[in-house]
This record gives sequence, C-alpha cells and structure tokens, in this order.
Amino acid sequence: MRNLVVTENMTVDGVIDMATGWFDPLAEDIDQSDITMAITEHREAADALLVGRNTFEAFRGFWPNQTHDPTGISDYLNAVNKYVVSSTLTDPEWKNTTVISGDPIAEIRRLKEQPGQDIVQYGFGQLSYALLEHGLLDELRLWVHPLFVGRAAADDLIFRPAATAQLELAGTLALNTGTVILTYRVPVGQ
Repeated sequence: MRNLVVTENMTVDGVIDMATGWFDPLAEDIDQSDITMAITEHREAADALLVGRNTFEAFRGFWPNQTHDPTGISDYLNAVNKYVVSSTLTDPEWKNTTVISGDPIAEIRRLKEQPGQDIVQYGFGQLSYALLEHGLLDELRLWVHPLFVGRAAADDLIFRPAATAQLELAGTLALNTGTVILTYRVPVGQ
C-alpha cells in the first residue's frame, strides 16, 4: 500500500496562509541548496499529488508558468499525476489532472491501494483532517519557517477543531535558512 504524505509550510506561530507574502519558494536572495536537496528527496519518493481545490488553484496559477525554477518543482508538478478533490471543478485545465468529485475518502483509499510510490498532499486543511480522521494519512511533514506573522484569520492557521490524533516523531532536518522540517508518522492502527 502506498503512503500518503501531507506536506505543509508554516510559520512558528502556526500561519499556513502564504498570501501575506512570507513564503517565496523561488527566492533568489537565500542559499537554496539544502532546500533543493530536501525537495528533491521528497519529490523522488512520490509519483502522485493530491490537493484540495484551493491549493490546486493556487498551484495551477503559479507553477506552470515558472521558467526559472532551480528546485525543479515546476517540472515535477507539470509532469506528475495530480488529483484534485472538488465538487465544483469540471475542467482542471492542467495536464495530468484528475478531478475527484465523488466520495474523496473512497477514491483516495483506492489510490493508496494501487501500486506506486508515495502520494503527496500539499496544504493542510479540511481534506487533511478528513484523511487523518479516516486513517488515510501516513506521514505529516511540517516545514516550520523561522518567523512570526503576528496576525491571521482562523482559516489561515493550521489549527482546526478536530478529533485528537497522536503522532510519532520520525525525523527532523534543520536547513541553513533556519527552516526546520519536522516529520511525523501516524501510528499504525490509529
């Protein structure tokens, strides 16, 4: 069975909304070498991408148009099989994209049972909580960036009222930018 890995960028104060400008995955004013290495490692372990509609639209509006991308993210996202959970999207307008419009839990369970590498989900929201609740989330990677935004609406934070879940620390990686990647696994049977 394939692993489903959720990856989320967040600030130290829990902000996951990047619209305020704190996150720039292609920033040229910082040393990208260890970031690129970590991204490459994660990318090479996954052959499918799962996103909710909001994340999909943000990705579709940005990544296909990138011409200078030292991380290789744009090439990967343009080529990988993408699955977007949406009850309203009919034409994804992005190559290799399948819309999951029915029961997302049943479809994602089916995807996990297919042969292949990891399925990665970017963004942590309603879909991630549903995956966790239904025992479909295997690993959570939090990229914690060293800054406080100091303000956020409730939907801009990683917190949502949800069932309690115990996670096990599986690894940490401190990057030269001060960002720390915390990797957690969901214990089997939870």
